[in-house]
Amino acid sequence: MSQLTSNFDLRKIHTKNVTEVTMFILTGFTGNFEVQVLLFLLFLAIYLFTLIGNLGMVILVTMDSRLHNPMYYFLSVLSILDACYSSVVTPKMLVNFLGENKAISYFGCVAQMFFFVTFGTTECFLLAAMAYDRYVAIYNPLLYSVSMSPRVYVPLIIASYIGGILNASIQTVATFSLFFCASNEIRHVFCDVPPLLAIACSDTHTNQLLLFYLVGSIEVVTVLIVLISYGLILLAILKMHSAEGWKKVFSTCGSHLTGVSIYHGTILFMYVRPSSSHALDHDMIVSTFYTIVIPMLNPIIYSLRNKDVKEAMKRVFGKNGFFKKVSFYS
Repeated sequence: MSQLTSNFDLRKIHTKNVTEVTMFILTGFTGNFEVQVLLFLLFLAIYLFTLIGNLGMVILVTMDSRLHNPMYYFLSVLSILDACYSSVVTPKMLVNFLGENKAISYFGCVAQMFFFVTFGTTECFLLAAMAYDRYVAIYNPLLYSVSMSPRVYVPLIIASYIGGILNASIQTVATFSLFFCASNEIRHVFCDVPPLLAIACSDTHTNQLLLFYLVGSIEVVTVLIVLISYGLILLAILKMHSAEGWKKVFSTCGSHLTGVSIYHGTILFMYVRPSSSHALDHDMIVSTFYTIVIPMLNPIIYSLRNKDVKEAMKRVFGKNGFFKKVSFYS
């Protein structure tokens, strides 16, 4: 009976500690105000470029009928994802650079982590779907419109989002089921899983395993789809006898493979490694790169090397006299 009473009291203490943590403090990069002002200007420019580039791509695909095919539908969904992905993190980070109060509410932290993981995981699955789309287009271009009809690409997009929401739900519930009682200072610029596990009072061994194996499984599945798709694409290229065909394939697939390599490389470095090797300052830099910088780079990677996109820019934006003066270069 006394043991049961002791356990009950312990649970009450834990519950009390959890309810006391009503907010977290995002400590960020540095306490030097001059450096923070420079970082504010830098990341504000990156964020504006990200929004303009990605939303501009969506507008371009919507307005130009020649881009109304699955490849560019996938690309427009990716652009929306990148704009949302960056918007989950960047505005709060910009406010914290200049403000003295760097707090985020408990439920604000929960929401930020949920949407951050949702968009990040969805992008993993979407990049795999885009690789499969490129394989279908190159392997049998005459049947591409049939093989990649709305009955195929719409479920692929929906499945990508479902996968993202499921992973985010599991990671968020598992993380915020822990007790936070010793400190509420997160050594990061946003609410991510590793820095939150670092300040938890509970045993995080199960959470570390869940993070490692779940993210690892997603990475293995999506990277395998990409590798198999591009392996088959390579075989199709070797059968081509047209130099123009080779050039077109490399221009469209090369950009996608570049984006995939950068994105998956940073995720593997961040999450699929032993918890003992985590250095929070290094993790903060890497996670900032793939959360804020990569969404800015994607419009450049997928548009400047794509002849169809550049021609669509001339057709759509060239209607305005201002844009007629702008030349587009490779």
